[in-house]
Amino acid sequence: MKAAVVRAPGGLDRIELRDIAEPGAPGTGEIRVELHGTSLNFHDLLVANGAIPTADARVLMADGAGVVSAVGAGVTEFKRGDHVVSCFFPQWTDGSPWQAVGNFAQTPGDGVDGFATLHAVRPASAFTLAPRGWSHAEAATITTAGLTAWRALVADGGLKAGDTVLTLGTGGVSIAALQIARMMGASVIVTSSSDEKLARAKALGADQVVNYRQHEKWGALVRDMTGGKGVDHVIEVGGPGTLAQSIDAVRVGGHIALIGVLTGREGTVPTSVLMAKQARLQGLIVGSRRQQQDYVAALDQAGIRPVLDRTFALDELADAFRHQQAGAHFGKVCAAW
Repeated sequence: MKAAVVRAPGGLDRIELRDIAEPGAPGTGEIRVELHGTSLNFHDLLVANGAIPTADARVLMADGAGVVSAVGAGVTEFKRGDHVVSCFFPQWTDGSPWQAVGNFAQTPGDGVDGFATLHAVRPASAFTLAPRGWSHAEAATITTAGLTAWRALVADGGLKAGDTVLTLGTGGVSIAALQIARMMGASVIVTSSSDEKLARAKALGADQVVNYRQHEKWGALVRDMTGGKGVDHVIEVGGPGTLAQSIDAVRVGGHIALIGVLTGREGTVPTSVLMAKQARLQGLIVGSRRQQQDYVAALDQAGIRPVLDRTFALDELADAFRHQQAGAHFGKVCAAW
């Protein structure tokens, strides 16, 4: 069967569609999934371009969505025909991350083969049900980006109606956070360097927007937008290049979810300001299977759908990464087959 793999030492020009062995029947506790969609994340890009070393001819992509085609002995949670979506940390079922997660050794598309292929046999615990009525490309956005936003705001942040959320940019995590915040009755401020993207964010429900290229000290501007109080939650995807402004924007006792490193992996933290704000700065990487199930249940009730920027074919995965790398997308870049 066909699979999109990356040859060592990595690089977008080293992604190729290759024939690999098709998995057999599922064993005890396993399911066989006919895959139809994936979505691209920054972590996938780092694996693909060689920034995160992995095995030669690694099958790419952490996110996978499809249909259960067979179930092994002892599986009661799924049946043939169910639409499912993968888990980023299949070993992390519930509870605190320290109990299960310390590296990416079991993460699909990194430590083990991913879902850029036609079929996979995995333990049933490596998937959850997908939201009802979603396409496979839409469902694939849950695994990494959607669940990250859900954990940041709801599981870790305790988001409640009336809170104010600041999201940086208009990528997959930030747009999912915008939708979750609006679903939960919170108000949202969105930053971007593009007025066109900010207009689209307003159409999705953003209450206020900031063009950070026009406002270098956008943290102070965000505080002004909240009457000087600051925001309750920050979805911080930039890293060291934006963290100081995020700390400036957050309220005393607020919550900053440190999710991304788009501006680099190391930098200076204004510790005295962070202390004075008594803010909680929490790093996080995706979430548990239980959190994913809670997120799917909320999506089924709310009826919202993810925002897809563009969908590529499986054999166009390198081009999909180039599109992602260009940074012009709004929402999620996906592949479907």
